[in-house]
Amino acid sequence: MNPTFVNIAGYKFVSLADLADLKLQLLPRCRQLELKGTILLSNEGINLFLAGSREGVDDFLTDLRKLEPFADFEVKESLSDHQPFNRMLVRLKKEIISMGVPAIVPEQRTSPKLKATELKQWLDEGKPVTLLDVRNDYEVEVGTFENATPIGIDHFRKFPDAVNRLPHNVKENPIVMFCTGGIRCEKAGPLMEEQGFENVFQLDGGILKYFEECGGDHYDGECFVFDQRVAVDPNLQETDTTQCYACQAVLSLEDQQSPLYLPPKSCPKCHATPGQNRSERLGQLNEQLAEATTPLPGSQPYDNVRPMNVPLRFDHQPVIEFLLGMHTQLGREFWQKSCDEDRVRYKGRPLSADEPVRSGWRVEHWVPQTVEPDVSNEVKFLHEDESILVIDKPAPLPMHPSGRFNRNTLVNFLKLAYPAAQLRTVHRLDANTTGVLVLAKKRAIAAELSPQFVENEVKKVYLAKVSGHLPEDAFSCDAAISAKAADIAGSRAIDDNGLPSATNFSVVKKFEDGTSLVECRPITGRTNQIRLHLNHLGFPIVGDTIYSEGQEKIMQTRAVGSPPMCLHAWRLTIRHPDTKEVVTFEAPAPAWADCE
Repeated sequence: MNPTFVNIAGYKFVSLADLADLKLQLLPRCRQLELKGTILLSNEGINLFLAGSREGVDDFLTDLRKLEPFADFEVKESLSDHQPFNRMLVRLKKEIISMGVPAIVPEQRTSPKLKATELKQWLDEGKPVTLLDVRNDYEVEVGTFENATPIGIDHFRKFPDAVNRLPHNVKENPIVMFCTGGIRCEKAGPLMEEQGFENVFQLDGGILKYFEECGGDHYDGECFVFDQRVAVDPNLQETDTTQCYACQAVLSLEDQQSPLYLPPKSCPKCHATPGQNRSERLGQLNEQLAEATTPLPGSQPYDNVRPMNVPLRFDHQPVIEFLLGMHTQLGREFWQKSCDEDRVRYKGRPLSADEPVRSGWRVEHWVPQTVEPDVSNEVKFLHEDESILVIDKPAPLPMHPSGRFNRNTLVNFLKLAYPAAQLRTVHRLDANTTGVLVLAKKRAIAAELSPQFVENEVKKVYLAKVSGHLPEDAFSCDAAISAKAADIAGSRAIDDNGLPSATNFSVVKKFEDGTSLVECRPITGRTNQIRLHLNHLGFPIVGDTIYSEGQEKIMQTRAVGSPPMCLHAWRLTIRHPDTKEVVTFEAPAPAWADCE
């Protein structure tokens, strides 16, 4: 079949304002011209990938170039016999390519560009040069230049850290960076120059431009592209390479011929082979996580950027009033100092304490040389299939970035150790609580699991070690719990006007030291429910520094090595989203439970 669709890709770093208005202008026009793809807009520029008829693409580019910022907008073209995109999107983003370093502004400065034909000439002549592939590992796997050095990342936001790991001898020769179309190099080059790399070039137009002008000389393999074609060859034609629907791994034709390639459920890269039993696979995952989190990601100093969106109620209010309103617990003196030290910024520009903010702004609080508190990285993988992952969460370990923790969190650990899937949490455990946790591998699976938790269909069994010997072997509590936090730290309280709550308890063992081991079965799922109910009954959990009477309240994550909070999510029973069967997962009881 003759190609009938024109595919275009292009970007431009240029200061843009009124992004919402620009979106309202571009999206209807694209739909009118029956184009599909994605346009990313940010204050730093535009990045687009579109496909449609020859006439539709040409008409769109004519209209776009009538707008002053895009008068010289250039694109790279290729052809396909099918529409490689499912829908038309225009998205407003903080960056058109995310690296997370606002000080790098490609509109103002980029590294020198090297034409594709000139690079080919250098390679033909054998000129000493370091070819640096700044793309993600899964892209490099599909193909790259001969003898190229991959930067070794799975997301471009990790590029700044990866540069620090480059060997010193890389600086001996001229460095030619390259990516798919050139946009990542626009940011990578200036950052490398700031870190002392003096002879850095970027391949003008990236691999696709090289293919267009030079073919496949000095290149080994294909080029990954971010659409349904997955990869193109040096003739810019779609290849047989595809992606696994389940884990998104890139699959060669050889991979697709494997008996373990079972679309859409699994592929050789996410399917436990007959020779690799389940325990071996889980052991491999445990090793991956231990390697990815040793040393702890947050243990090395880094510049932490904490974003805050300005709500309507703070429109035209001074910066410091907005900051105090969002984080009262930090105090006026803290925020005044942060402003004085230029650590409160908007679009990279420091904000003074008395400067008015505007609704919709994304204000950033910069915390330089951040070193996060240590946490436990002893996450254990308990179960894996095509749809869910089940882990035994250790403590102390926060689940999500918050407060003092950003990189040292469970969500970040799993991203590092399990990059093949975008795992989604469907329930949570406190930072100081251990035990079984279920994660969804796909959005559709999360959408099916979440209602089970919301509607209290999931059966949970916790183990708790409490102070005191209970007079009855089985008892319950139905005290209502406040819907909102009782203080700025987020704790809850028993409240007669609160949300209905119920927990059933049974005594497992009474210890000689005056403590007891209790099974806890929450019927409802309120925040801190078990801890609140046990304390309300007069039997607080050992190590609970928030809800235990007579103790100084410590609201934050406990320090590694300190006595644990003795609450453990022991068993979890759900309806499996694939088989619809009821399944139970169990995390081994911790040592303090003494269940032998």
